[in-house]
Amino acid sequence: MRFLSALSLLAALALPARAQLPQELIAITRANVVDGVSDARLRNATIVIRGGKIESIRENGPVPQGARVLDAANRWVAPGLIDAHTHIRNVADARRALQSGVTTVRSASVPNYQDVALRDIAKSGFVILPDVVATGVFVSPDLGETITADARLAPLAGGVRTPEQLRLLVQVNAARGVNWIKTRGTERAGLPDTDPRQQTYTEAQLRVVVEEAAKAGIPVMAHAHGDEGAYAAVRAGVKSIEHGTYLSDSTLRLMRERNVWLVPTLSTIVDLTTPGGDYADPVLELRGQHMQPHIEDVIRRAHAMGVRIAAGADTDYHRESTTRISHEVMRFAALGLTPVQALATATSGAAELLGLGNVTGQLRIGYEADLIVVEHDPLANPGTLRDPLLVITNGRVALDRLRMGLGN
Repeated sequence: MRFLSALSLLAALALPARAQLPQELIAITRANVVDGVSDARLRNATIVIRGGKIESIRENGPVPQGARVLDAANRWVAPGLIDAHTHIRNVADARRALQSGVTTVRSASVPNYQDVALRDIAKSGFVILPDVVATGVFVSPDLGETITADARLAPLAGGVRTPEQLRLLVQVNAARGVNWIKTRGTERAGLPDTDPRQQTYTEAQLRVVVEEAAKAGIPVMAHAHGDEGAYAAVRAGVKSIEHGTYLSDSTLRLMRERNVWLVPTLSTIVDLTTPGGDYADPVLELRGQHMQPHIEDVIRRAHAMGVRIAAGADTDYHRESTTRISHEVMRFAALGLTPVQALATATSGAAELLGLGNVTGQLRIGYEADLIVVEHDPLANPGTLRDPLLVITNGRVALDRLRMGLGN
């Protein structure tokens, strides 16, 4: 291994620090607006962004002096999308999510606390990234090489099953500054040698996780495809069930009673059925063909019963990934959610789940300037969300493809 010499290290330290990226005064003109909450449309509006927040949204509103003007040219402005279930672990993938219109993500675990670092980098203002809600290390029976994430995890090399072991992992996560804890009720769907219906932790074990997390004021999300594991997780007190492929009506009723959210990640089940993307395995392809009608039925029943649904793509947005949060909105609309409800799963509703409902997820005065511009009305044509022409996060322009011409 090569090391920097003392001279080269001093030279590197002498490099000038990069300045924070500015939060410009911006005016988006000739914009048609949907707010992410209602089916109201405001046409020919001017949106003024100052200091990273939305200052005004007015029909034919004035443009402040000195503002950078972005002409929407009668296109549609919507809140930036929220992905409530990701596995992003590096800057390149975070930027790829951002360019797809995602301005906020909730991590669903990474192996080495990269999500905590990305969250803090995004907040620093030196790099334009989505806001990150961090979850850290998965509270799962076997950590494997993940014990290298923090030396305090060494006692867990043999497994995470006893109350003491479960508490330790939650405590280390909390000490690393996570916003959520992720645990599991069942096995994975994305491995050919596991059955996603198989329960992993009991209700008593999951309750230990929830109670230890509550000491630090941290909510818990639970990976659960199978009904038994999901039911145990809901009874133990988790805030959201991730996936939920085989949920029964009794589990859904309990979720509604306890205000537990469903993040079904339908698009990743569809991805299982399709060669390429995040998964490419004949066993998983067959599994996905079996799972897809089940999860679609769960979504219909959950919606009919009043269970709150949030959108999660369950991808790390790597170079080969073809799953996007816009697909979830499209598929939810096809399964019976109204256009407003479908969009809210990736905007205002998802923000509520993440505890950010008074910060982002809506186009509203005083909220963070997280927004996208698309070609068509997303309430009439949710497929338009697949191709954002402008992305702004925290008042910073991350993508601008509004002007396609070659004129002056």
